[in-house]
Amino acid sequence: MKNLLQTLACAALLAAASAFAADDVGLVNAMSGDVSYTSAGATAKAKPYMKIREGDRISVPAGAQVRVAYFQGGRQEGYSGPAAFTVGKTESKVQSGAQPQVSKLPAGVPQKIAQTPELVAIAKLGRSGGVAVRGVGGEKRLTPQQQAEVRQAHQTYDEMRKTASADDITPELYLYSVLQDHLLYSDMKPVVAEMQKRQPSNPDVQAMAEYVKVKTEPAK
Repeated sequence: MKNLLQTLACAALLAAASAFAADDVGLVNAMSGDVSYTSAGATAKAKPYMKIREGDRISVPAGAQVRVAYFQGGRQEGYSGPAAFTVGKTESKVQSGAQPQVSKLPAGVPQKIAQTPELVAIAKLGRSGGVAVRGVGGEKRLTPQQQAEVRQAHQTYDEMRKTASADDITPELYLYSVLQDHLLYSDMKPVVAEMQKRQPSNPDVQAMAEYVKVKTEPAK
């Protein structure tokens, strides 16, 4: 019964994400300070890993920073306040402040980090114990194609890690997403440990670490 509840809960979260995927053009994948955004005439505080849509206006006050990653094309833009910009389909339009620092994510990475909000939600749900099942059935056997996908993900991660800043966990979020797709919970342990090292006070990272711990503990 717990297995069924867990499957249904995860499926519902991922289905909800898919329903809005057509409107989402990017993701806030790093943020510090009191960043806000205006969408459809309403203004609210921005949150890490929130998805963004074309036409959203993001305001970055002095001392704050934000980085957005676009799903189409993999463009990353980093802004330091004071600045303001409007989200486009594949890049932003600066309204005030300096031009952003621009980089590009490897192919396939934007689609994986797009799952971050749902992965965090699943981790929090599993951490609560309501649908988590400890040590269930071991990890599945991968096909040769799936094994190749995982090897490629590790290679992509290594390349991203070489150029990412010390506190940037985008490479880890990418690899975590791939490993979660294949239910490789044991392989996820060093990934969440790396995220904790780089962002020790991040509550979402803590939730993912606790989720992986639950999934890898022996059944009682």
